[in-house]
Amino acid sequence: MKHLKLIVNNHPKKVDIFFNKIELKLILNLYAKMVSNGEWKDYGLSSAKKEVSFNVYHRASEYPVYKITKNLKPKNESEKYIIKDGSNKIINNSENLETAIKKLYWKKLKVVN
Repeated sequence: MKHLKLIVNNHPKKVDIFFNKIELKLILNLYAKMVSNGEWKDYGLSSAKKEVSFNVYHRASEYPVYKITKNLKPKNESEKYIIKDGSNKIINNSENLETAIKKLYWKKLKVVN
């Protein structure tokens, strides 16, 4: 019994620091649909310590029309995926990206200047 060793696997869980393959597929399918309808023109990706976002642009502009955000350190589980409009107001949030995207009627949401 002298030579027994206790080995504990204390490696931290690997956290997704970007959108995974399934999430990107959902977002890009929506993007392709909206581009074919003539609603969206361009996109960009941005990342920070706490979030990663897929930014959608209607025309060549400085600010995105929509942001589909993955919150890497959510306070509530329902805030894991957040969809914001051009003025950074939260339109929808959910713990599941698919439900967050499908709850919105995308054509109805338009930018008014």
